[in-house]
Amino acid sequence: MGDRTLDRTDVEILRLLRKNARLSNKQIASAVRLAPSTCHERIKSLQSSGILRGAHADVDLRGIGLTLEALFFIELAKHERAVVDRFMNETESIPEVRRAFLVSGRYDLIVHVAVKDIEHLRNLAFDRFTNQAVVVAIETSIVFDSRVSNELPFTVLEMKESPSHAQKKGVRLNRAKGRRFDG
Repeated sequence: MGDRTLDRTDVEILRLLRKNARLSNKQIASAVRLAPSTCHERIKSLQSSGILRGAHADVDLRGIGLTLEALFFIELAKHERAVVDRFMNETESIPEVRRAFLVSGRYDLIVHVAVKDIEHLRNLAFDRFTNQAVVVAIETSIVFDSRVSNELPFTVLEMKESPSHAQKKGVRLNRAKGRRFDG
């Protein structure tokens, strides 16, 4: 990912897409007050810079028979980059794995899984995790409830103003020095 600086319009586009990735370019352009072609170019730029990585469906896991979620807290025997990377790649490839986090602290990884039932969870732990030589210990916690926020963790006010937005507000930008002047 490059060092692309986001402005308010970029942030608003990202917020709209986080809430509903099925919005059309025309709908997004209208919401952020851009021409559809300009909006399309912005979205392409967000994609090419690696900021916008894709769109995904929010699937009700219970609706497809995955009624139990759990967290595996895993301690690894070796902390060599190649070993950890290989283990993370293998973990990511397991269909039941929702997310895997490499963390600091007592455990090395926290792995979020979704399974059919407690037997499926037990088999997953034994067959895919505890049988690996690199795994020293695994602790399991059942997820009773979870909440997800699709909001971005920064406010629009923290973003750099785009020149067009600044001009609408009566702000002139000194492009040579990167300073702004009200007036």
